[in-house]
Amino acid sequence: MPEDVLFKSESNQSREEIAAYLRKVADNLDNGTAISLKAGSESVTLNPPARPTFEVKAEREGPAGNMTELSVEFELEWDENADGEASGSGQLEIE
Repeated sequence: MPEDVLFKSESNQSREEIAAYLRKVADNLDNGTAISLKAGSESVTLNPPARPTFEVKAEREGPAGNMTELSVEFELEWDENADGEASGSGQLEIE
Protein backbone atom coordinates (compact mmCIF):
# COMPACT_ATOMS: atom_id res chain seq x y z
CA MET A 1 0.00 0.00 0.00
CA PRO A 2 1.44 3.44 -0.90
CA GLU A 3 2.39 5.71 1.95
CA ASP A 4 2.18 9.50 2.28
CA VAL A 5 4.61 10.62 5.00
CA LEU A 6 2.94 13.52 6.84
CA PHE A 7 5.81 14.12 9.27
CA LYS A 8 9.23 12.63 10.02
CA SER A 9 11.87 13.50 12.59
CA GLU A 10 15.00 11.51 13.37
CA SER A 11 17.80 12.53 15.73
CA ASN A 12 20.05 11.09 18.42
CA GLN A 13 18.55 11.73 21.86
CA SER A 14 19.21 10.57 25.40
CA ARG A 15 16.94 7.88 26.82
CA GLU A 16 15.54 10.48 29.21
CA GLU A 17 14.64 12.83 26.33
CA ILE A 18 12.96 9.99 24.42
CA ALA A 19 11.01 8.99 27.54
CA ALA A 20 9.75 12.58 27.88
CA TYR A 21 8.41 12.50 24.29
CA LEU A 22 6.75 9.12 24.84
CA ARG A 23 5.30 10.34 28.15
CA LYS A 24 3.73 13.36 26.38
CA VAL A 25 2.16 11.08 23.76
CA ALA A 26 0.90 8.79 26.56
CA ASP A 27 -0.57 11.76 28.44
CA ASN A 28 -2.39 12.95 25.31
CA LEU A 29 -3.76 9.44 24.72
CA ASP A 30 -4.92 9.24 28.36
CA ASN A 31 -6.63 12.63 28.08
CA GLY A 32 -8.17 11.96 24.66
CA THR A 33 -6.43 15.01 23.18
CA ALA A 34 -4.80 15.36 19.78
CA ILE A 35 -1.11 14.63 19.28
CA SER A 36 0.81 17.50 17.66
CA LEU A 37 4.22 16.81 16.16
CA LYS A 38 6.51 19.74 15.29
CA ALA A 39 10.10 20.07 14.08
CA GLY A 40 11.35 23.22 12.38
CA SER A 41 8.76 24.32 9.82
CA GLU A 42 7.10 20.88 9.69
CA SER A 43 4.09 20.03 11.82
CA VAL A 44 1.07 17.74 11.91
CA THR A 45 -1.74 17.21 14.40
CA LEU A 46 -3.46 13.84 14.64
CA ASN A 47 -6.40 12.75 16.78
CA PRO A 48 -6.32 8.98 17.33
CA PRO A 49 -9.68 7.28 17.93
CA ALA A 50 -10.53 5.61 21.25
CA ARG A 51 -9.22 2.22 20.04
CA PRO A 52 -6.49 2.51 17.39
CA THR A 53 -4.38 -0.47 16.40
CA PHE A 54 -1.14 -0.52 18.42
CA GLU A 55 1.82 -2.27 16.79
CA VAL A 56 5.14 -2.97 18.51
CA LYS A 57 8.02 -4.33 16.45
CA ALA A 58 11.65 -5.17 17.27
CA GLU A 59 13.97 -5.48 14.27
CA ARG A 60 17.54 -6.22 13.31
CA GLU A 61 18.50 -4.42 10.09
CA GLY A 62 21.47 -3.94 7.81
CA PRO A 63 23.06 -5.33 4.69
CA ALA A 64 23.00 -9.11 4.20
CA GLY A 65 25.55 -10.76 6.48
CA ASN A 66 26.05 -7.58 8.55
CA MET A 67 22.72 -6.87 10.22
CA THR A 68 23.99 -4.85 13.17
CA GLU A 69 21.34 -2.12 13.64
CA LEU A 70 18.65 -2.88 16.22
CA SER A 71 15.39 -0.97 16.54
CA VAL A 72 12.13 -1.00 18.44
CA GLU A 73 9.14 0.67 16.81
CA PHE A 74 5.85 1.75 18.37
CA GLU A 75 3.05 2.54 15.94
CA LEU A 76 -0.55 3.68 16.31
CA GLU A 77 -2.65 3.04 13.23
CA TRP A 78 -6.26 3.74 12.32
CA ASP A 79 -8.47 4.27 9.30
CA GLU A 80 -9.45 7.92 8.95
CA ASN A 81 -13.01 6.83 8.12
CA ALA A 82 -13.45 4.02 10.66
CA ASP A 83 -14.54 3.95 14.29
CA GLY A 84 -11.23 2.47 15.52
CA GLU A 85 -12.68 -0.82 16.76
CA ALA A 86 -9.95 -3.06 15.30
CA SER A 87 -9.03 -6.46 16.74
CA GLY A 88 -5.50 -7.41 17.73
CA SER A 89 -3.29 -10.47 17.72
CA GLY A 90 -3.10 -10.97 21.49
CA GLN A 91 -2.35 -9.16 24.73
CA LEU A 92 0.90 -7.17 24.66
CA GLU A 93 3.18 -7.14 27.69
CA ILE A 94 6.10 -4.71 28.06
CA GLU A 95 8.44 -5.36 30.98
